[in-house]
Amino acid sequence: MANQDTSRPEAPSTTGPRSVTRRDVLKGMAVVAGAAAVPTILAACGAGATAVPTAAAASVAAPSTGVPSAAPASAAGVTGTVTVGSNHSDASEVKGMAAINAAFIAANPGITVTMNAVDHNTFQNQISSYLQGTPQDDFTWFSGYRMRFFASQGLTTAIDDVWAKVSSNYTGAFATAVTGDDSHIYGIPVDYYPWAVFYRKSVFSDKGYTIPATWADFKTLCTKMQSDGLIPITFGDKDGWPAMGTFDILDLRLNGYDFHTQLLTGKQKWTDPKVTTVFQKWAEIMPFHDKTFAGLTWEKACDTLIQKKSGMFMFGLFLTGEFASTGTPADLADLDLFPFPAMGTQYDAEDALDAPIDIWMVSAKSPTLQADLDAAKAYMEFWSKGSTQLLMFQNQPGFIPTANDTDTSSFSDLQKKAVQIVSQAKKITQFLDRDSRPDFAGANGMQSFLQKFLANPTQDTTALQAQIQAFWDALPPATV
Repeated sequence: MANQDTSRPEAPSTTGPRSVTRRDVLKGMAVVAGAAAVPTILAACGAGATAVPTAAAASVAAPSTGVPSAAPASAAGVTGTVTVGSNHSDASEVKGMAAINAAFIAANPGITVTMNAVDHNTFQNQISSYLQGTPQDDFTWFSGYRMRFFASQGLTTAIDDVWAKVSSNYTGAFATAVTGDDSHIYGIPVDYYPWAVFYRKSVFSDKGYTIPATWADFKTLCTKMQSDGLIPITFGDKDGWPAMGTFDILDLRLNGYDFHTQLLTGKQKWTDPKVTTVFQKWAEIMPFHDKTFAGLTWEKACDTLIQKKSGMFMFGLFLTGEFASTGTPADLADLDLFPFPAMGTQYDAEDALDAPIDIWMVSAKSPTLQADLDAAKAYMEFWSKGSTQLLMFQNQPGFIPTANDTDTSSFSDLQKKAVQIVSQAKKITQFLDRDSRPDFAGANGMQSFLQKFLANPTQDTTALQAQIQAFWDALPPATV
């Protein structure tokens, strides 16, 4: 968990600043570790691709968890080939994809799967040229702004007909996450990881702490933890992006989903007094944060929670990887979470939170799409089932399935809790650097501006907000 990739998540612009991503940390949550031997360049359809023959694929067995891996019903009468572009390149993910493709072929014997698996960093860095060239029929990507951008450029295919068949297997928040600017559906959600407040059950029990429901409760708890000699809120922002999670949740609770997403896409102004309120509320709890946060990686901050030196950590579920690699099984079993407390606004009812969602999409420029469209859509429909998503989860438990019909009997208590809070969310955001332009969210943009705020949280933020808006206004048009 100590090594983290420094490449940007995929960006519409190829010239913007780069920042640390979170995908690599999911590796630490895998049952199987290691790197897979995969092509290092995004190949065009057929070039460098690996066909999955029926006999070979059928011999791939998924790990048994007592959950049937039976495929959904066959796409009646559909024959042909579906070509697949995948960034599932880690060893555990490769096994998951093999199991899924085997199950798909077993359920759809008239369809052949040809897959091009590429390491995820290369995939993300080359996605713009990939989609404008000769991409595969179906490909892996992110929901929210990253999905909407390519859809608006005409580089992906709407799948409203598929969604009509499978939408009942998803919450409304997931539907919003795969809806384009034109109100059409462009993706199938397959996994996610939520951001929440993490804590140690034994610490709360030993100290008599209770889960805070309101902002006042939260600050009272922080005060009590501080008097007990704990760091109330552990925090590490050396890499720049972790602070974005706190900004996101405060803005969502105070100003709501619509304002937040519009702010991150230039439809609202950073000079708005609503943004000032976010910084003011954040300043109220900064005295409770780890004083050394500027020099700490998130892993080092997490270690204080493992060591019971801190009380809470506002972070993503992938922190379990640090618990697994640095702590003991007992430490991991002692970990729990709760949603960020209510702020006393009308937007509390949205129960909104960051829960970055991975999706499958259909390209628009695949040279075989016209012939493969029915097979491509059958593959998308297959991914909408909990039984399919479990095949990946069994190999890579950092990817929590999105489908309502997922059998969660093999989930840990913590994973079940994560599912619960996401299922209650009326709105789901993707994290600031996925919900906005990468050349705005990167090291020269919001990461730097948030660090300026954190260096002096009691400052009048008028000038800072003006700088943020000026930076946005100076960005070139977003193009592929």
